[in-house]
Amino acid sequence: MENQYGLAPLLFVLGALLVGALLKLVLKKSRFPYTVGLFCFGLLVGALFRKGLLPEEGLLERAVYQAGNINPDTLLYVFLPVLIFSAAYELDIHTFRKTFVNSTILAIPGVVISMGLVALMMMGISLAVPEFGGWNWTFALMFGALISATDPVAVVALLKELNTSKRFSTLVDGESLLNDGTGIVLFMLFFSAFSGEAPLCSSPVFEFLIVAGGGALLGYMLAVMTIFFVTRLKGDELVQNSVIILSAYVTFILAQGYLHLSGVIALVAFGLEMTYHGKLRFSPKANEFTEKFWDLASFIANTLVFIIVGIIIAVQVRFSWTSLAVMVGVYFGVNVIRTMVVFLFYPIMKRCGYGLSRREAVILSWGGLRGALGLTLALMVSATLNIPEDIRNQILLMTAGVVALSLTVNATTIRRMLEKLGLTEVPAARSFVDHSVRHRVDEAARRYFDKLNSREAFAGADWDRVRSFLPVEEAAPDISACDGEELLKNIRMTIYGTECQLVRQLYADGTLSVDSYHKLINSQERHFDSDGALPLSDRKYIFRLFEDGRWMHFVCRHPWLRRMLKKKIARRVVTLSDIGRGFLSLQRDSQDELAALRNADIPEEMKTKIFPVLEEEIRSNIERMRVCLEELAAKWPEEYSEALTDRAARMMLCNERRTVRNLTWDGVMSPKDGERCEDSIDSRAERL
Repeated sequence: MENQYGLAPLLFVLGALLVGALLKLVLKKSRFPYTVGLFCFGLLVGALFRKGLLPEEGLLERAVYQAGNINPDTLLYVFLPVLIFSAAYELDIHTFRKTFVNSTILAIPGVVISMGLVALMMMGISLAVPEFGGWNWTFALMFGALISATDPVAVVALLKELNTSKRFSTLVDGESLLNDGTGIVLFMLFFSAFSGEAPLCSSPVFEFLIVAGGGALLGYMLAVMTIFFVTRLKGDELVQNSVIILSAYVTFILAQGYLHLSGVIALVAFGLEMTYHGKLRFSPKANEFTEKFWDLASFIANTLVFIIVGIIIAVQVRFSWTSLAVMVGVYFGVNVIRTMVVFLFYPIMKRCGYGLSRREAVILSWGGLRGALGLTLALMVSATLNIPEDIRNQILLMTAGVVALSLTVNATTIRRMLEKLGLTEVPAARSFVDHSVRHRVDEAARRYFDKLNSREAFAGADWDRVRSFLPVEEAAPDISACDGEELLKNIRMTIYGTECQLVRQLYADGTLSVDSYHKLINSQERHFDSDGALPLSDRKYIFRLFEDGRWMHFVCRHPWLRRMLKKKIARRVVTLSDIGRGFLSLQRDSQDELAALRNADIPEEMKTKIFPVLEEEIRSNIERMRVCLEELAAKWPEEYSEALTDRAARMMLCNERRTVRNLTWDGVMSPKDGERCEDSIDSRAERL
């Protein structure tokens, strides 16, 4: 049996994944958060172990014992990089930029103020409760730092299960990532006095700036190096993704373990740079593999972390009735302080970025969950013998209690709060447009049903039973009370979404270059931010590119200057041509989408007001772009011909790639042959 004890960690991982899969299945249709279910299961297993109800001297008991007494560095260095990088890699960069100010307000001054208020609360408790009389300001501030930052592990996991708006979820997600780094930095300022680590600077303010700023700079530099290296590994997706995984861990370990910088902030900077510049430099197959891998890794890490957190709390926490009462009071105090901090900065936050409503501020206050990170830092305190034993036990108890209550109370009630405050409701106009899109799917299914019904080969089928598999027809939302302007804005937003999806598809197919992709996507950002208030013809960013390109004609009047700048001019003309042709494709697709929406069950009075406006906006875009391309062709005929040649070649390769994928999907071509064909296409595309 002794020889088999080495299998205990493997048994725990396999058992945790099995439990996670079963809970995911059981809780799929319930309103109970999956992560909270994992945490409660961990508490149950830990309680059984503590009571001696597990089989003695068996693999199960040893596995639970090892999980309950896990080294905090294992949680910090093994699981945290996966969860932090995965969250940063999935962030929408534009939305994150717009919410960055509000996230930073909560992550830096918000955490500092919260830390001070929590420390003040703990010093008050030390005066009122004799059992906590050993606390001083250093211990109180250290506890305030580790408990004030919301945990990205808990917050990100919860947001994936809730139907919140993208803007609000990005704000909460971004804040949890940033203040996580802030919390660790502040914690280490006080913890280093007991751990023996020398501070980088004598001033706490400069120490914070060096640790946070240095971490961000390190993460950015390593991301640039990783992108440079990975882009030279063309055609080998497994190696590319191995390098990305390795780089993510190296970034965190190098920053946190060796340079004593903020590993979390370094990893956030690394992930954001990889998302914004890296994704577009990698092949579509590599991106697809990367996204699937990090989804799987994040799921496994979340499953293990939440079960381990529950077991640790059940196994390690020691308490008396007095300390238990204090812990409950600290939980309420931490929530009150969180609310005070959010509403202290509310007058500023409601004017920054996308703004913040009062209802969202309430959710932001209540949704400040604590999880694995705070408990990991508390375990580090618990393992430091230089700190008095009663303080170590009390910090672990307070942290474990706040984590347990925030996950079992806050996390389970936040969905109901969202519904009560109306933050999950979809406006009638938006709901109607979404219904119109779904209705097209239903209509296509019914047409195919009629087609099958008329075929002789299926003459003996039970068509009443087949009809039961058709989608259930939904009643269209009532928009009679809606303002026509509101419906107009929502249709514009649908068209913007269609255009963005087409841009991504054109890039994935190889029809658009990286630069053209960025320009076309960036042109959509201000339209999304306007919530449909800007007309479809307001494309100042795109048409300004062509206006700015006119400098080439004036600068290059002299033949010698034209020859000197020939390559630069050619690249510019190719990019402008690429953007123009891509933009025309978007507008034609928008016309098709608009024609489909015109068939929706919209009151005739609204139709006559809305659709002529939208049709004119799209028509104006097409006419203006045709004029721009004609001017470009007239002024730079040779370069424009080269641009058309490149585009024709890319379209030909794109069609070939699409044909290979269709044949592979249909089973006519084997996957290996398909890969060889795609490698051949990629090698020819590199010549462009």
